[in-house]
Amino acid sequence: MTIGNRMKRMTMIPAALLLAGALSSEPRAEAAPTTTRVGIPAPQSQRNRYADGTYTATGQYGGGPSFITVKATLANGVITAVEVIPHATVPRSLELQRRFAAAVPRVVVGRPIDQVNVGKLAGSSNTPKGFNAAIRQIRDQAAR
Repeated sequence: MTIGNRMKRMTMIPAALLLAGALSSEPRAEAAPTTTRVGIPAPQSQRNRYADGTYTATGQYGGGPSFITVKATLANGVITAVEVIPHATVPRSLELQRRFAAAVPRVVVGRPIDQVNVGKLAGSSNTPKGFNAAIRQIRDQAAR
């Protein structure tokens, strides 16, 4: 193989990775991947670990302190519905909480509650801390 052919192959590899998304610079929500979907039974261990039902908890975050309330419905250890209720009074904080509340269902519905740990989402980097705190409380409430 000539040096020219080697160079062509070496430049093709990064391009192929970029096209495949491996080197993507797109921001992503920080959440563990899963294949569990609503309607597909969770593993037996999760079905026995959490009681089905709707749970509500308020998560605190920041130095303010700031709060958000999370209402989550569980079936077989999987979140089937989630609602985030903002409590901010400062206009910018309220806007961020509302954007987070609108975006979070797409990230957590259909996922086992044990796998939910949301990072920066919809421009909000602090609201997820309150959300994750509320999810921990909900896990405790639903634990058998």
